[in-house]
This record gives sequence, C-alpha cells and structure tokens, in this order.
Amino acid sequence: MNHDSSRELYDRALSSIPGGVNSSVRAIRPYPFFIERGDGGHVIDADGNRYLDFVNGYGPLLYGHDLPQPVQSAVQSTVSEGPMYGAPTEIEVDLAEFVSRHVPSVEMIRFVNSGTEATVSAIRLARGYTGRDKIVVMQGGYHGAQESTLVEGEDGHVHPSSPGIPEEFAQHTIPVPFNDVDAVQDVFAAHGDEIAAVLTEPILGNTGIVHPVEGYHETLRDLTEDHDALLIFDEVITGFRVGGLQCAQGKFGVTPDVTTFGKIVGGGFPVGAIGGKAEIIEQFTPAGEVFQSGTFSGHPVTMAAGYESLKYAAENDVYEHVNALGEQLREGLTEIVADRAPSYTVAGTDSMFKVLFTREGPDSTEGQCEAGCRQRPDCPRYDHCPKNGADVADCEDERWERLFWPAMKEQGIFLTVNQYESQFVSYAHTEEDVETLLSAYEEAL
Repeated sequence: MNHDSSRELYDRALSSIPGGVNSSVRAIRPYPFFIERGDGGHVIDADGNRYLDFVNGYGPLLYGHDLPQPVQSAVQSTVSEGPMYGAPTEIEVDLAEFVSRHVPSVEMIRFVNSGTEATVSAIRLARGYTGRDKIVVMQGGYHGAQESTLVEGEDGHVHPSSPGIPEEFAQHTIPVPFNDVDAVQDVFAAHGDEIAAVLTEPILGNTGIVHPVEGYHETLRDLTEDHDALLIFDEVITGFRVGGLQCAQGKFGVTPDVTTFGKIVGGGFPVGAIGGKAEIIEQFTPAGEVFQSGTFSGHPVTMAAGYESLKYAAENDVYEHVNALGEQLREGLTEIVADRAPSYTVAGTDSMFKVLFTREGPDSTEGQCEAGCRQRPDCPRYDHCPKNGADVADCEDERWERLFWPAMKEQGIFLTVNQYESQFVSYAHTEEDVETLLSAYEEAL
C-alpha cells in the first residue's frame, strides 16, 4: 500500500499538534494513516487505500459510516436550524425520556460532552451525595483522562499514573484487581465508612475485554449497599452496545445507583451522560448543590443523533444483526486460534471482540467457551483467561502491535492498534465482511 499522503500529513501535524495526534491512542508506529472518509463498514485513507473498519471510532459507530436515513435527516434538519442556543430544546427531553424508559438504573439523566466528563461528574456527585471522599476503582479499568482515576498501585501504596496530578489526589482512590472478591471485601472492611463509591466497567473494555466472574458484580452491589456507598457502572463503552437498549446492567441483572454513558448514546457525536436514581441525580445543580454545568451539554445535534439512533435500534433488527455477526466472528476466531495459536484467548460479547495474545493455554481446548471467554469455571481455559488488567498487561502486546497489526493493515483490515482497546462490529458489516476478517486473521496468525 502507498501511504505517501498520510506520511506528509503526519509530518505537517508534528509541527502543530503534540505527537501529531489529538488522542494518544492514534499514535500508530511509525505514523498513522489519515482517514479521508467512511463508507458503510469501511474507511478510505488519504492515499485511497480501503479498509474494513472494526475500530468504529473506538465504539460510538453502531451503524458504521452510513447512518440510517432517519438519523441523517434528523442531524441535517437540526444543523440547518442553528448550531446551538444556550437554552433547552425538546430533543434533549426526548432522549432523556428514552434512556430512562429503557435502562434499569436510570430515573433521571444529565447530558455532558464526553465519557471523561461523565465520570468526573459522577465521582463528584458520589462524593457530594455521601459526604465521603474515597473511590474504589478497578486496576486496569479506564474512566477517561481524569485525576481521580489515573492512579496506580494498591490500597496504602497508590500514586498518580501521569505527571501533573498531585500525589494528594491519589490518596482518595483505592485500586483493586477486577474479579478479586477478597480484595474488595478487605478494602471495605478497612475503609467502609470512608468510601463514597465503587466505580467499575461492567466488562473491562479498554483493557482487553474481560468478563466478570460469576457473582462479582453482585458482591459489589451487596458491599456498597451494606456500607451506604454508591455503585457506579461506567457504561461509556458497553452502553447500548452490550445488552441492547438495557445496556450491560440489564444483561448481567445488576442495577447500579449511577451509570455513566458516552459513545453510542450520542449517535457518533461528542457526548457523555450521568444517569441514575432521581434522589441522587437531583443533587446536581440547579436542583441540588453539586455543581455541574457545560456550554455544549445537551447539544441539539448530538441529542438528535442519539435519539434517532436509539429509536431506530428499538424499531429495527439492529442488535440482532450486529450480535449475530459478533457471534459468527468469535466462533470463527475460536477455531482459528485453536489451530494457529492455542495459547491465545478469544474475548468479547454481543458486538465486541478481541483476540488476546495470552502466553499460556490449556493442554486441550475441548469444551471451551465457543464464542468468547465467559469466565466459566468448567472451561479448560478458565485458569489461563485474563481475569483483570494485570493479566491483560502480561499479554504479548509487542507482538500484536509490531507484527500482527501491520499484517492485518496490509490485508485491508483496520483494527485497534494494541491489546487494550476493544473492537466492534457495526450494522453496516455483513457476513461476507466477517469471513474476510476471519481469512485475514488466519493469514496473519
């Protein structure tokens, strides 16, 4: 493939944008290819190269790059009426009512502008509501670029994971390993009356794809209720992707006190949201005293795109289509991995997928999960499948990034560049696209 135009664009970008990119994950070595446009389930770069796209904007694009006609029409008509107003609009009420009707935890919702802003606001809300300071998070979980969660270590030995964050900030955050019941029970035994909330993704989605072991979320629910703390689900990735319109909390049958959203709830436009019990969400100003505000919050174009996208999904076979393709894809990957790289782990659910380059596997894979790891204790892979962020960090990321990813790109497949970010199927993809992807995996592995 020729990448001369992308190389020239990257050379220009290095002079005006730090690292040449506006999000660090886009810093592909030796340089990223620059996208010119999308086309259904594909993207075309600045040099005219065409790729099957399974990144989908890192999750927001449930429909790929061809929005359904009602969504396109809503976006175009809303833009034509004016960019924004600094005043409420009916469409934000429509979207709020839709989310409240479908997501188990949501009685009220506040819209913001990004997943990061949503989790920042949710943490402030939890602290304001409970009058406590400490937040329990999962090691390897990702909740955006914010001071309260960019923290490493374990209880009593924590520090910021980025320069620019005061050490004192980290002292209020307690990281625990995902899926470790004993660890979180010990933390509550030691700090129960100081903990404002537990913040977790229902599925680790930005550190590989890691399912909860049976009973883990139920344990978090019981512990938070027993100690008058809040349970916050970060559904920025899983929201309206896993579990359909009920989101992952509906799929797992565990209802948090507060849920954060992003990505799909805005129909592919910048968005975030904090939903939950009315008595909690009403603590936000102006109803309560926990300050939260934003010039672009509830932006009419985003609200129109989000509302029409979710309404279209409710009225059509969107989730049936993408989930069936996801199942087909993970089943095919499981067969390929068993033959080509038996130590590797296929992960994912619904329309999410990933092959984790785990270093060890069982002697036999007979009876293993057929379409992505489910943390099933009787699966022969159970002791080898990643259970937390540290397990994913032990995977062969350099092999993925330096050998596998370029080999897939040369076959016209666009995947996330490392072991950590999830990959996604869209409504624009077809069974033929899945077979093309599987053939590329077979060749690259």
